Amino acid sequence: MSSLAKRTVWYSLIIIMVLLSALPNVLPGSTLEKLPEWYGSNKVTKGLDLQGGSHLLLAVDASQLGVNASQSMAEQITDTLRADQIRYAPPVVNGNQITVRVQQQEQVAELKKIARQLIRPAEGTTPLYTLSDVDKGIQLQATEAREALLMKDAVERSLEVVRRRLDETGMVDPIIARQGKDSILVQLPGVDDPSHIRKLLGTTASMQFHWAAKGNGGFGQEAVMRVEGQQEGETYVLERKIALAGKHVKDASLAFNPDSGEPVVNFKLDKEGGRKFGEMTSENVGRALAIVLDDKVITAPVIRGAIPGGSGEISGSFTTAEAHDLALLLRAGALPAPLDVIEERTVGPDLGSDAIAIGISSGIAGAILVLLFMVGIYGSWGFIACVGLTINLGMIFGVLSALGATMTLPGIAGLILVTGMAVDANILINERIRDETRRGASAVTALKNGFHKAYSTILDSNITTLIAIALLFLFGSGPIRGFAITMAVGILLSMFTAISVTRLMMEWRVNKMGRRPLEISSLKWLEKISQGNTIHFMKGRFIGLTVSLILSVVAVGLMAKPGLNYGIDFSGGSVLEIQTQKASIGDLRTGLHERGIEVAIQEFGSEGNFLLRLPMAEAETVSGENAIQNVRENVQEIADDVVFKRVEMVGPRVSGDFVDASILAILIAAGGMVAYLWVRFESHFALGAMLTLALDLTKTIGFFVLAGIEFNLTAIAALLALIGYSVNDKIVVFDRIRENLRIYPDKPLMQLFDESITSTLSRTLFTSFSTFLAIVPMAIYGGSAVSSFALPMLFGIVIGTSSSIWIASPIVLLLGNRRIRKGLGQLHSSREQRQQEIDALP
Repeated sequence: MSSLAKRTVWYSLIIIMVLLSALPNVLPGSTLEKLPEWYGSNKVTKGLDLQGGSHLLLAVDASQLGVNASQSMAEQITDTLRADQIRYAPPVVNGNQITVRVQQQEQVAELKKIARQLIRPAEGTTPLYTLSDVDKGIQLQATEAREALLMKDAVERSLEVVRRRLDETGMVDPIIARQGKDSILVQLPGVDDPSHIRKLLGTTASMQFHWAAKGNGGFGQEAVMRVEGQQEGETYVLERKIALAGKHVKDASLAFNPDSGEPVVNFKLDKEGGRKFGEMTSENVGRALAIVLDDKVITAPVIRGAIPGGSGEISGSFTTAEAHDLALLLRAGALPAPLDVIEERTVGPDLGSDAIAIGISSGIAGAILVLLFMVGIYGSWGFIACVGLTINLGMIFGVLSALGATMTLPGIAGLILVTGMAVDANILINERIRDETRRGASAVTALKNGFHKAYSTILDSNITTLIAIALLFLFGSGPIRGFAITMAVGILLSMFTAISVTRLMMEWRVNKMGRRPLEISSLKWLEKISQGNTIHFMKGRFIGLTVSLILSVVAVGLMAKPGLNYGIDFSGGSVLEIQTQKASIGDLRTGLHERGIEVAIQEFGSEGNFLLRLPMAEAETVSGENAIQNVRENVQEIADDVVFKRVEMVGPRVSGDFVDASILAILIAAGGMVAYLWVRFESHFALGAMLTLALDLTKTIGFFVLAGIEFNLTAIAALLALIGYSVNDKIVVFDRIRENLRIYPDKPLMQLFDESITSTLSRTLFTSFSTFLAIVPMAIYGGSAVSSFALPMLFGIVIGTSSSIWIASPIVLLLGNRRIRKGLGQLHSSREQRQQEIDALP
C-alpha cells in the first residue's frame, strides 16, 4: 500500500472517530434514548448564559476559623490539665493567640510538655503554633501552616456540605467546584431567582449544646460566654465548652407541637451522640441546657430527668418554611465557616434561548462568508480548504464533547473567531504553492515545497496565539474559560486539518492532474504586484510611526478622560436587565425614587428593555439579598409584567481580583510571546513586536472609550485574542524577512523589507479579510453579550494588519540598521559568532 493510501486510511479513521464523538450533539432525544448512556451523554453542555440559570461564587469567611481553632486548642489543653489534676486559670484566646496559666510555677514545665504534644498534628510535621513563656504559663501563636491547613480543610468540608444541601433541595444537576484557594463555585441550571438557595448556602447552621454557667469562671472553672436569645434583649450566660457538638445529629425533620400546633424540628442523634446525651442529662438534672444555632440560643429547657434514646425537639418562633429549612440544614450538616456570596450572575431562560439563536445564526453566517471567500479567491483549491475547514468544525465539537466542555456565548464567539483564523494556514499554504509554481516547479514539487515552507510559519503563529489563550484559561473564569478552551481546541485541530487533511486532499488531486501544472488562482492585481512590482512601504515608515504614536497618545488621554466604561467585573456593584411593556424609563425612575431607591436606569437594546445599575456594595451587602431583592420587589410593584432577564452582583473583592488578574494576564501574554520571538528570531524582531503590541493595545483601548463599549471580562478576552492575532500576523512578515535574509544576506535591508512585505501582502490581506468576515455577523447581530468582544476584534484586525506593515516592520528595520552599524548580524548565529557580537556591544 502506498504512503498516500496509508495516510488516507489513518486520517479517515481519526476523523470518523472524532466526528462520532460529536454526533450525539445533533441526534434527536428519541434516538439518544436507544443508545448506550455513556455514548448518548457525550455532548457539549450548554453554559448558564445559553440555557439560563444562576452562578454563585462563595468565599469562605476565615475570620472565625482561627478563633474557633484556637478555642478548640485551648479546650484540649485544659481538658488534659484537668485530667492530670493541674489547677489552671481560664485560658485567654485573642484571635490566633492563646494564653494559658497554671496556679503553680513549678507546673509550667508540665504545661509545656502537654502543649508541645498537642500543637504538632503528626510526627515530622510542622507545628501549628509557636510556644513562648509568660508569667506562670505559656503563650501560643498560630503559624502560617495552621492557617493554610484550616483553609484547606474548611473549603473541602464546605464543598461537601454545599453538595448535601443542594441534594436535599432536589436541585437538578448543580455544578459545584472549588475555585482558587478559598472559594466555591456553584452553578444552578434553570434557577432564575437564587435568593432562597443563597440563604441556604450562606447559613452556617452550626448547632451546639451548652450548659448554663454555674459561675463566672476562676481557677479550675470553665470559661463562660454571653449569647443572645430569640427575643430582643434576651441574654444567656453559658459555659464556653461545648457539651455536645451538632455533628452528632444524624436526622432532623419538620413536625408540629401537639399542644400548640406550632412548627418544631425533631432531631435524632447518632449512637455516640445518643450515649453522651443520656449521660450528660442524667448527671445534670435541674440544669438548663441551651441549644445554640449560629451564635443564638434557640431554646434552653431545664433538664427534668435523664433523656435516653438520643432524640429531642427544637422549638422556637418558627414559620413552617423556617422549620423546614432548619431541618434541611441540620440533616446536611454545619458549615465550618460562613460562606459569603461575593459574585452572583443570573440569566433568565428567555435570554439564554435568544443567545443560542444569535450564536448559531451569526456563526453560520460567518462560516458561509468565509467559505464563499475562499472559493472566490482560490477556486477549486479554495473548495478543498473549505472541506478541511468543515471537517475541522465537526472535529472541534467532537473533542469538546469528549472533554465534557461547556459551551458558552463567548465560547461560540471563540468558535467563530477560530473559523476565520483557521483559514490562515490554508492561505499560507496556497500562497507558498503559488510562489513555487511561479519559479517553475512541477505540481508535485510545488506542493511539497509549499507545505514545507509554510510549516514553520504556521507553527510559530499558532504557538504565539496559544500562549495568549493559555493565559485566558489560567486567569479567566466561567464563560471566559469556555472561550479559551474552544479557541485552543480549534487552533490545534486547524493545524492538523491544514497540514495533514488538506494536504492529503491536495495530493490526491495533484496525482490525478498528471503532468499538468498546478495553478492556483488569485486576485489579478495582487498577482501583478507579487510578480516583480515591489511596493516601497518603507519609504513611509516615519509617517506610519508618527501617526501611530500620535493616535496612541490620544488613546491614552482618552483613557484618562473621559475614561473607560467599566463593567461590574471591574467596578463592582449590581446590574439588573429587565423587560416590561407597562412602564417607561420615567415611570421606573420616578417610582423607585419615591420608594427611596436610587439606581441608574438606561434604555437597553430593544423597546421595553432597561438596565438598572446599583453602585458598588460592601461585601456584606453583596452576600446578602436585601439590596437586590428590595429592587426586585419594588420594580414588580411598578410594573407587574416585568421579566428579569439578567441579574449580576459583583463584590469589591472579585472586581479587585479581576483588575489584578487582567493586567497580569496581558503582561504575561505579551512577555511570553516576545520571549518566543526572541528565541525563534532575534532580539530586534522581538522588541519590534513588543513595541507594536503596546501601540496596538493602546489604540484598541482608545476605541473602547470612543465607542462607549463596556470594558468587562469579555473585553479582556478580546484584548488577549488580539495580542495573539496581531503577533500571528507579524510572524508571517517576519518569517519572510528571515527567509530572504538567509537567501540574500548582502541585499540592502530596506529593499529586502519591501520585497518581503510585498510578497506576503496577499496572505496578510486575505487572512485579515477572512477573519473580518467571520466576525462581522456576530458584531451586527450578537447584541450586548458579545459586543465587548466582536467590535474591538474588528477594530483590532484592521489595526493589527496595518501595524504589521507600517509599524512593526519599520521598527525592526531601524533596529536592524542599528545592528549593522554595530557590526552585528540580523539572525541567530553560531555560539562563537554570538560571543563576538556580545563582546562588540558597548
